[in-house]
Amino acid sequence: MQSITTLEGNDSHVGELADIGIITTSDRASSGQYEDQGGPAILGFFEEAIKSPVRVHYRCVSDEQKIIEEAIIELVDDVGCCVVVTTGGTGPTKRDVTPEATTAVCDRILDGFGEQMRSISLAFVPTAILSRQIGGTRDTCLIFNLPGRPKAIRETIDEIWRAVPYCVDLLEGPFIDMNLDVCNAFRPKSK
Repeated sequence: MQSITTLEGNDSHVGELADIGIITTSDRASSGQYEDQGGPAILGFFEEAIKSPVRVHYRCVSDEQKIIEEAIIELVDDVGCCVVVTTGGTGPTKRDVTPEATTAVCDRILDGFGEQMRSISLAFVPTAILSRQIGGTRDTCLIFNLPGRPKAIRETIDEIWRAVPYCVDLLEGPFIDMNLDVCNAFRPKSK
């Protein structure tokens, strides 16, 4: 399942058009057994938090490492996304292979993303230690894994995204302007 959503941005934005990917990994959602809630939760955050125009490319795929890898590669290499956010498949079960797929396609792993996401989640649930979320880069794209539940997604992305616009700057991607009332993204004073 795939779609494209264009967010026009706020009239007062200073950012550039950014292509951002959302990948939900779920056997049941990808087969239509239930409606994906993770992808829409991420999109909801983008609608609230990003002021500049964004084209969001959505994919919902099964929990198969090769299929997840192919979806990430397509969004980065073919579509040209500067950020790809995944949701689901980060637990300890045999079918949870999103971190393995992410690692396989990344040039570099950014350990701080996983460390920070688990730290955030531990404030809410002790089972956050079971999460294997990671972040990394493929060429000039930032890729990171979020949990699968909408509540956990918002708890995590609201904090993690504070570092994302500057990371995209460092990767020479588009300037992403933020609604600071929703997400006070950090950029050094000289930027």
